Amino acid sequence: MENNRAYLSRHPVVGKNHNHVLNHQQFVKKVGDSAENAAGIVPHQKSRPAKNNLASTFHEHRNDPVVDEDVLLAVVSFRNARLRFGSRRVSIYWRYMLAWCGSVLEKKRLIFVHLPSSKSYQCESDSCKKQNEKMNNVVSKLMEELKTESLLRRNKKRDKNLEKVEAELAGARVLIRDAATSRNSSSSSSSPLNDPDYVPSGNIYRNPYLFHRSYLLMEKLFKVYIYEEGEPPLFHKGPTYGIYSTEGVFLNFIEKDPSFRTSDPNRAHVYFLPFSVTMILDYLFDPVIRDKAVLERVIGDYVHIVSSKYPYWNQSLGSNHFMLACHDWGPRATWSVHSLYFTSIRLLCNANTSEYFNPRKDASIPNINLQRGETTMITGGLPASNRTTLAFFAGGQFHGKIRPLLFQYWKDKDQDIQVYNRVPNNVSYHEMMQTSRFCLCPSGYEVASPRIVEAIYAGCVPVLISQHYVLPFSDVLNWDAFSVRVSMGEIPKLKRILLGISDDEYVRLQENVKRVQQHFVVNNPAKRYDIYHMILHSLWLRRLNLHIYG
Repeated sequence: MENNRAYLSRHPVVGKNHNHVLNHQQFVKKVGDSAENAAGIVPHQKSRPAKNNLASTFHEHRNDPVVDEDVLLAVVSFRNARLRFGSRRVSIYWRYMLAWCGSVLEKKRLIFVHLPSSKSYQCESDSCKKQNEKMNNVVSKLMEELKTESLLRRNKKRDKNLEKVEAELAGARVLIRDAATSRNSSSSSSSPLNDPDYVPSGNIYRNPYLFHRSYLLMEKLFKVYIYEEGEPPLFHKGPTYGIYSTEGVFLNFIEKDPSFRTSDPNRAHVYFLPFSVTMILDYLFDPVIRDKAVLERVIGDYVHIVSSKYPYWNQSLGSNHFMLACHDWGPRATWSVHSLYFTSIRLLCNANTSEYFNPRKDASIPNINLQRGETTMITGGLPASNRTTLAFFAGGQFHGKIRPLLFQYWKDKDQDIQVYNRVPNNVSYHEMMQTSRFCLCPSGYEVASPRIVEAIYAGCVPVLISQHYVLPFSDVLNWDAFSVRVSMGEIPKLKRILLGISDDEYVRLQENVKRVQQHFVVNNPAKRYDIYHMILHSLWLRRLNLHIYG
């Protein structure tokens, strides 16, 4: 393979044999099939997740392809997104790319771009059509930028530091692949690896051995470089209480973590853009003027500074850079920098696939609600036999589309299902969670809800009622082992569904809730396998899914 080739891929399209390159039709089918399989991610559009999901996270690396010397691959799509315009169904993104790919494949030089992820959308409103047209134009422009960038790299020498980092990751992939194919992985419900603190086991994990192997490799190898540009409170600092606490927890811990943070950017596997969307809005957003472009200006200027000062953003087209946000506007905050939106890793609480959350490169993180003065969360709750309320929920009635339906059918309708807009003065919110068998966790305006983690803390089995939501850590955790999923259409049958769960099955669910608590708990200082380290592990998996050559 020539040294002047730049290669970056999330979906290899080149076969195992050196001389085999997929033709036009094979390539289109491969990308479409990969989209439907959504390797390594819970299929959020389906009712039940696939088994052994973590193993499939690394499925694409089991036969790492040899890159044909004439193939130039920049950034790859993960889904064939189709949208509906009136009565005419148009594949707007493929319309551009297939026409272009047909001519490029003849020359065996292929450049591709991440597409927004979604199932088919109904576009009836003018605003929806306008947004799709805007997205289409951006994707087309980004493709041209990537094509130009790749061609400019053809005569550049390969970066030795980057090659070393990629070699480390390639070694990790091999070890994880071996764990995925070993007899221990498929026949045992626990990890055979030694660990002084904790050995993952049981059905709360998709594959305990695979997760354990990956986690230990992360602790040994993974390095994060944090750009030092920017000053608090907009940068290097996040909220330490309230429903966006995850931002502050991660920022505070990673800044002081000598194990994962590196001061040498040439050793880093990922690069952190340490802005806080919540803090930017708290300090710069005027509630009267409501100028949302303030996010675009701050984040756009920051990316421009670091990409001009350092080579790492341009070296990878931003694909090994990441941001973290729990604010509702976290996803839109990245839109102003299209490479950040389409190619960078985004750690988001609002992991909504209908808003172009891409689960192949983005990771869902928990939404936690630390109270003022708290640095850790206390877990507890009564045993199953002493929980007297079947189900409980308290929250805004008119937030989103799901909650009004819940209130319509269950508020003041049944003593077994307690639904409040606001809990009465003589009722304790946390005590209700600790004495209820099931805690209802409907999405509000956004898909994520801190009630999911609050329910886990209280030892209450969460009932997940949402749409288009990729659950936190779902490439590792088997949510069906410690939660119940209910669709919007099943809300009228909610009581029948919950009563249909036998006592033995409920005890198993609640015991699994207690076992999974450690992965959602905030510790100060941080402890292995807690929420901070699980977020890092989600980031580690996304970096393993990424190859960068150049």
